[in-house]
Amino acid sequence: MSAILDHLILGCGAMFDAHRAPATARLTVHPAGDDAPVDPAGLLDALAEVWPADSGPMSLNLTSEPWLSALMDAELPGHLMVEVPAFLAGEPAWAERIRQRAGQGAGLVLKGRPLSPLAPEVMACFKLAIVDRTDDRRTGAAPAAGAPRTLPFVQSGNATPAEAADSFKRGAQAVLGWPLGEAPDGSKPKKGVPGSVAVVMDLIQRVDREEPAPKLEAVLRGDPSLAFRLMRYINSPGFGLSVEINSFSHALMMLGYSRLKRWLALLMTSAVDDPDLKPLMFLAVRRGLLMEELAKQHGDDTTRNEVFLCGVFSLLDRMLGQTFGQLFGSLPVPDRVAQALVQGDGPYLPYLELAQAVEMESPIDIRERTEVLLATPGEVNRAALRAMATARQLRAD
Repeated sequence: MSAILDHLILGCGAMFDAHRAPATARLTVHPAGDDAPVDPAGLLDALAEVWPADSGPMSLNLTSEPWLSALMDAELPGHLMVEVPAFLAGEPAWAERIRQRAGQGAGLVLKGRPLSPLAPEVMACFKLAIVDRTDDRRTGAAPAAGAPRTLPFVQSGNATPAEAADSFKRGAQAVLGWPLGEAPDGSKPKKGVPGSVAVVMDLIQRVDREEPAPKLEAVLRGDPSLAFRLMRYINSPGFGLSVEINSFSHALMMLGYSRLKRWLALLMTSAVDDPDLKPLMFLAVRRGLLMEELAKQHGDDTTRNEVFLCGVFSLLDRMLGQTFGQLFGSLPVPDRVAQALVQGDGPYLPYLELAQAVEMESPIDIRERTEVLLATPGEVNRAALRAMATARQLRAD
């Protein structure tokens, strides 16, 4: 990928639509230092490798005005959008640039609420607006209570799933990010494990014991929908197999027990039926993929598989309403995965914390966690982009 990635800090977000699906990817771009070159062509070349048009729309959030200015002058593919802060859109010189670029077909997003109303011809240049919940004058009111919106909007700043649901009720096209909610602390009665999840947990235990394929297939035959999902995952482009897998036995023969276990972990996240948990499933998978990509620089096959499991399972407590200590009493995981998720320490915790920082799109936290892991910005950026692309390919909705 382009050398410019060595001079940037990238954060990877997503906009989730009313169906709780990741409808639009978001990439925050921050210079790694004051001397970082401004190279929009290099950035666009890097994105063309991992995020072509058929990957869907992506919104670019440039935190540097020189970078934003340069990208406004670049030739943008139709599936990429550029976010323009509202305070800039109110400046006459920027308003003229916005009108020119919109007239040339550039996709523009208004970020934030203007301090004073923008001219109608400037507002008409934007495809949508990102409005933080704290700045939304319609919060708590029915849409009809205020002036009608003339621009589709995406809500940011939601702290709970209930607030995200409220944003959709008030007409939001999507929400930026998804609130994870509080982690269970064990003070409430333990929730029952959904039937499909219990089947996958049973399979993981059996794979851990390396039971023969006929016994594993017998378990899976009891839930045909899970068998179908597993085949879709394994045969997805993100898996990268050169032959089509047509049965559990075939999968075991091609993959072996260790690699099969990681895909059962993916299956577990997709077996949770609550629609509000679908974003958590997507985020957990993307975390696991990013952690695996990071471990490719420093670890062996065992480490890569285990950090992948650590990421995929990192939101399982919120999905199932049980602490990790409760979950891992019945779900076999490697010791180092349990150490990171239950005890909050161990060799895999730095991978998890860096993945979380990238997900939060926080340049300061990403920089700090990158240094802890003894990685370079370029390594992290390339890993993050590859994880974004693979997570998109693995979606099975």
